[in-house]
Amino acid sequence: MPAPNPATQPRQFLEFLFNAAVSRALPLHNTAACLPRPPPGRTLVLGAGKAGGAMAQAVEALWPADAPLSGLVVTRYHHVPPRPDGLAQRIDIVEAAHPVPDAAGLAAARRILALAQGLTKDDLVLCLISGGGPPLRPLPADGLSLQEKQGINQALLGSGANIAEMNCVRKHLSRIKGGRLAAACAPARVVTLAISDVPGDDASIIASGPTVADASSCADALAILQRYGIEVPGAIRDALAQGTLETPKPGDPLFGGHAVHLIATPRQSLQAAADAARAAGLAAYILSDEMEGESREVGKVHAALARAVALTGEPFQKPCVILSGGETTVTLRKQPPGMPKGRGGRAGEFCLGLALALQGQAGVYALAADTDGIDGVEDNAGAFVTPDTLERALAAGMKLDAYLDRNDAYSYFDRLGDLLVSGPTYTNVNDFRAVLVL
Repeated sequence: MPAPNPATQPRQFLEFLFNAAVSRALPLHNTAACLPRPPPGRTLVLGAGKAGGAMAQAVEALWPADAPLSGLVVTRYHHVPPRPDGLAQRIDIVEAAHPVPDAAGLAAARRILALAQGLTKDDLVLCLISGGGPPLRPLPADGLSLQEKQGINQALLGSGANIAEMNCVRKHLSRIKGGRLAAACAPARVVTLAISDVPGDDASIIASGPTVADASSCADALAILQRYGIEVPGAIRDALAQGTLETPKPGDPLFGGHAVHLIATPRQSLQAAADAARAAGLAAYILSDEMEGESREVGKVHAALARAVALTGEPFQKPCVILSGGETTVTLRKQPPGMPKGRGGRAGEFCLGLALALQGQAGVYALAADTDGIDGVEDNAGAFVTPDTLERALAAGMKLDAYLDRNDAYSYFDRLGDLLVSGPTYTNVNDFRAVLVL
């Protein structure tokens, strides 16, 4: 499909770049080279994540038809792709809630742990991991209920904690994360195929690293909870303080012979978008695939760079596309009693900050979206910003500051008709941001 003309169809061109990034991260395009040979014994597939359904189907399509294959993968509700005609189902795929875990996720986690029992050294475990895995297979530590874990997870999501901090806590409050699934699979060999959604592509952070050694500690988890003022039951706090909820560490012989392969990363997807832009005749610059920080503030920084390019031609020559990825955060603001709760996610809040700082700069268009197709818990992937965003909003009686104060990006861009609604993409390599300067 040819690229839309960026000069006459800027929004369509930005969406074209988003689709190029997503396509690069689809499991079927990236799995074959990382699959091991079938073992002498059985092959068990276990996994969780927003890309779990697509990853399971990729393995089913690529695994030898005469080799045993079974297992269980859990993914987010409505994130199972249509099954290709003629593809036999050999792996169970179940759905559960994200980002706050539910009973379906708990049941799936128990099944995963049960399936891991009784394996031998002749068996192989293929672990399929992608972003969103932790809430999809919650198996609370002893002494912690699902309801209590739901509350802790909800508090983390609104605290401003970054993904590494959240996963550190999740690992130490779980019976399956932080390398514990690998321990349950012993003595079988474990090969992990992962789609990275974290800055730095650290496999121990992706989906809380269920098959990877964990260098963080109970003390680290306790410090994070204290830093953000998150309450946990007294028995759990004591267990963290005493180190009784510790995870398997690097150097543990249980990880001997195991392997981890990253089949898709944020950098690769940004590079695919950059290649698509260059093929259309535009210069493209990747700032970083590891950007973190408050979404609105990251938006303001991107706006400052875009304005400099638009007004001075530095540090980049226009026309160009400026790309970035990573995982920003949104700290929810407390609202007065009776005020409706804001709607939106990281991408939308980035766009609010960007639009505010751009102040209608001519020639600058932008798209920020989550590559899984869902920004937060809404039905949109992200939102567009155009030179007339603020003007159109004011004409409709909307003041951007008011929406930013209540973290209500969805409502703002929905009223403007500027949401990007892609539906689930069946993969997840985190935030995608593209700023087009004409």
